[in-house]
Amino acid sequence: MLLIVNIDMTRNLRSRPRLGISACLLGEKVRFDGGHKRDSFLDDLLGKFVDWVPVCPELEAGMGVPREPVRLIAHGAQVGMIAERSGRDWTSTMNELATRRSAELKKLDLSGYVFKKNSPSCGMERVKIFNSKGAPVRRGQGLFAAAVMRELPLIPCEEEGRLCDFTLRENFIERVFAYRRWQDLRDEKKSIARLIEFHTRHKLLLLAHSETHYRRLGRIVAAAKRTAPESAYDEYGAAFMQALALRATAKKNANVLDHMLGYFSRQLTDGERRELVNLIADYRHELMPLIAPITLIRHYVNKFHVDYLMHQVYLEPNPKELMLRNHV
Repeated sequence: MLLIVNIDMTRNLRSRPRLGISACLLGEKVRFDGGHKRDSFLDDLLGKFVDWVPVCPELEAGMGVPREPVRLIAHGAQVGMIAERSGRDWTSTMNELATRRSAELKKLDLSGYVFKKNSPSCGMERVKIFNSKGAPVRRGQGLFAAAVMRELPLIPCEEEGRLCDFTLRENFIERVFAYRRWQDLRDEKKSIARLIEFHTRHKLLLLAHSETHYRRLGRIVAAAKRTAPESAYDEYGAAFMQALALRATAKKNANVLDHMLGYFSRQLTDGERRELVNLIADYRHELMPLIAPITLIRHYVNKFHVDYLMHQVYLEPNPKELMLRNHV
């Protein structure tokens, strides 16, 4: 029976991640037709580990429930929000609401946001924009979503539809918890020692996403010894989230697994080493999920007390109950 390393990076957070979310995704009956679009994964499962901040910008803008649907219409380079039947122009009202509400949400120190796909207010991408002849093209962004993403450029954002893709789901939630850890560090008294410790724990996670950013962040940390902590923190935080936004592929993950194997390879028997090498190779070729080699590596890290690896966030970046690595 495999022994599991007693690592719990997600429970080490000082506070639960707080995420904004389109209210209809939590079952609130706020849609134009009086209905909702409750998402069971978000509400029932992810909701056990985060605190939701539900927002319905169309309701808050005064459109009511039920209400006349609105659509985005292009006027030259400008995009307006217009009621489909009456032609009422909601553009200014929505933009004012979006500016004010985004500033309020920023004060809540959100760690992420889940938007409703295709919504003219909340859609993150590929929202229909209609031209003067009534022909739609999917190249728009909801007015409220655009304002939130401008005001909070570092927070992870996704749409509930895209979260049906297990790879995108794993990446989004990994970024949410990583950003919450960064927020915890940022809110403490700034020191180079704390920044170095944070970077050290996240090295393998960063390497799985982008070797280029991994090296860049290392240079930022090294240079931080000669600069003011505040400027180093700002530069590091932006690059840290940029790195994690790049997808960790099977090839990049497998390279990290090979790197981890090097820390205890000599302590394995030939059979044990061959088993793990083959397991990593099978994962590299996408014949099995990431959880398989990770579980065996965690066993050996515990067995041989590999201190450096035991402190790597990579081994458990998210709550294991979400079973994200069972599918990627």
